[in-house]
Amino acid sequence: MKKVLIKNAKIVNEGKITEADVFIEGGIIVEIAESISAKSPDVQIFDAEGTHLLPGVIDDQVHFREPGLTHKENIEMGSRAAVAGGITSFIEMPNTIPQTTTIEKLEEKFKLAEAKSYANYSFMFGVTNDNLEEILKVDPKTTAALKLFLGSSTGNMLVDDEKVLEQIFSKSPLLIAVHCEDEETIQKNLQEYTERYGDDIPIEEHPNIRSEEACYKSSSRAVALAKKTGARLHVFHVSTEKELSLFSNKKKLKDKKITAEVCIHHLWFNDSDYKKKGTLIKWNPAVKTEKDQEALMKALNNDLLDVVATDHAPHTKEEKKNVYTKAPSGGPLVQHSLAAMLQFYHQEKISLEKIVEKMCHNPAILFQIKDRGFIREGYKADLVLVDLNAPWSVQPDNIQYKCGWSPFEGVTFKSRVTHTFVNGNLVYRNFKHQPFAKVAERLQFDR
Repeated sequence: MKKVLIKNAKIVNEGKITEADVFIEGGIIVEIAESISAKSPDVQIFDAEGTHLLPGVIDDQVHFREPGLTHKENIEMGSRAAVAGGITSFIEMPNTIPQTTTIEKLEEKFKLAEAKSYANYSFMFGVTNDNLEEILKVDPKTTAALKLFLGSSTGNMLVDDEKVLEQIFSKSPLLIAVHCEDEETIQKNLQEYTERYGDDIPIEEHPNIRSEEACYKSSSRAVALAKKTGARLHVFHVSTEKELSLFSNKKKLKDKKITAEVCIHHLWFNDSDYKKKGTLIKWNPAVKTEKDQEALMKALNNDLLDVVATDHAPHTKEEKKNVYTKAPSGGPLVQHSLAAMLQFYHQEKISLEKIVEKMCHNPAILFQIKDRGFIREGYKADLVLVDLNAPWSVQPDNIQYKCGWSPFEGVTFKSRVTHTFVNGNLVYRNFKHQPFAKVAERLQFDR
């Protein structure tokens, strides 16, 4: 049984920062104490002096593009980039080719991850207008959630049948995670701008096409349906100030039936960045105004927003450089999400404790992930050491994504992930991955 001792750590966990040692055996945190001595010569010791120890980040929304779209990304490369960014567990989306809309296809993805992933893994089960029978077969203890698109998506995963929607919300055995943009509003706006510009619509018009109205109309509809049916609803990637009125901070997270998430790109970018970044920052939902951006950060701090995620969704640079109507939405983010949040800490926009709450604790609480997301005795040893004073710049030679680019290229971050441990195993250290070993595990859920 591998034994690891992390000495002199400043532990950021459960709302406070404390100094302690952490002893790990067999992938489990077995002791946290002021001073722990190695009791045998086979203990691997890491001196964490000068760094902070965080629980591993849990990213509840990634697209690793496997199967079917692996020219953009795959589970191996995506998870490698994730652990380089301090993400030790991920939940991946169902809009691959083929889509994850049957139990058989779901289990095939679990087998792919078991063979290839550097990080712990789970998958969402895709909802269509005609797969309710399959949805009811999903095991809530071994699958993260249902994913439902209320805006345009790959293939037939746009759910637009009102009767089907109500049935799913009424009968789902799982949390329902939703992408909320109103398709009718988007198509009407797109037609108007296409008539004006043809295919080469200025990228600055993207937030006018995928507008605040499209987001709010869809989000409010989903929230109303959840309240009507009692469904457990999680709204992905909130991008507007207006939508924040739909959510509450009156209850503790574990007692909320309706929760919401914000993504890194909606906190980092606003519509003034389109001029420089162009379609590289074309996302759905769109990056919107500085006012929206500031409201999202405020809502993260006051707990209207519960989770920070990435919606990591790579495309090749060639694909992204197409004209507006042909350039796909999405970008790679897992390697840089924690560094970006720590940059906000340096800018005094958010505390270290709140970053850990939103990126580590809350995803575990929200999805009822078993024994992860906290630094606690008896929990899995998914841990990250970060140096808050080790500047580094994002450059092509240190980008880990298969697509080879990042919207953060040229940014100098003040903080660096120095070590990432998955189930007590060192998988990444100072810009270098350790030799691949099957140490990642399928996430389990306390339901």
